[in-house]
Amino acid sequence: MATLERRELGNTGLKLSCLGFGASPLGNVFGDTVLGNCLHELNVPREEIVVSTKCGRYIDGFDFSAERVTRSIDESLARLKLDYVDILHCHDIEFGFLDQIVNETIPALQKIRETGKARFIGITGLPLEIFTYVLDRTPPGSVDVILSYCHYSINDSALIDLLPYLKSKGVGVISASPLAMGLLTDNGPPEWHPASLELKDACRDAAAHCKEKGKNISKVALQYSLMNKEIATILVGMNSPKQVEENVTAALGLSSLGIDQELLHEVETILEPVKNQTWPSGIQ
Repeated sequence: MATLERRELGNTGLKLSCLGFGASPLGNVFGDTVLGNCLHELNVPREEIVVSTKCGRYIDGFDFSAERVTRSIDESLARLKLDYVDILHCHDIEFGFLDQIVNETIPALQKIRETGKARFIGITGLPLEIFTYVLDRTPPGSVDVILSYCHYSINDSALIDLLPYLKSKGVGVISASPLAMGLLTDNGPPEWHPASLELKDACRDAAAHCKEKGKNISKVALQYSLMNKEIATILVGMNSPKQVEENVTAALGLSSLGIDQELLHEVETILEPVKNQTWPSGIQ
């Protein structure tokens, strides 16, 4: 049976499947309690799964205080029915003051790591400059992982310029949203998507081009993101068994057959005028 490629995550010693299960589409419906119940009922050996969770962003807003993130991990572990998570991410840090992240939040997360409740510490967000800001101001080893999203896909590959820096720091890289939060899909993005009209139109044209050729833009977009082995795993939001099967098939197809280079070139040409175009995020 074919299996997904596993890649090392920075200096953590973790080996992740190149395709990661993004649970955010399910979170608002089922929550992490259901995941905890499933893991418990299935009796999956703990060492065979890598579980990450987030802190800092909550239903009522953002709170990066030491007290709140410390309480957050206990809440998550109780719902997950786990003794520890593998990675605890401080989430969407651009919505906080980065000096607070450096001087208060990261030290609190380090204390959590010392207790064994989280094996590794990560930071997440959209603007790429937040990662260098924090990593340049914290001692080596304070942050083990960064999770970037919407910056390694066909329309935006800006993350590639940051990879040598992250490697020099020994920081592992997770990239999420290879479909650009719905831009690179046949159905298109949700109404609230913050992309410019120009970017939405270009992505819609690219999707239509793929459809005319009997191809699916989501497949080529996912495979494009998976090609860079400097990125440990690509997190994809999935909300049905069918989506899981399609994404795994696309990943395995990349390993065995490679990507459709002609189609990729055509899509890249359509998207070239909006290449690396992003949108504002946070309070910085």
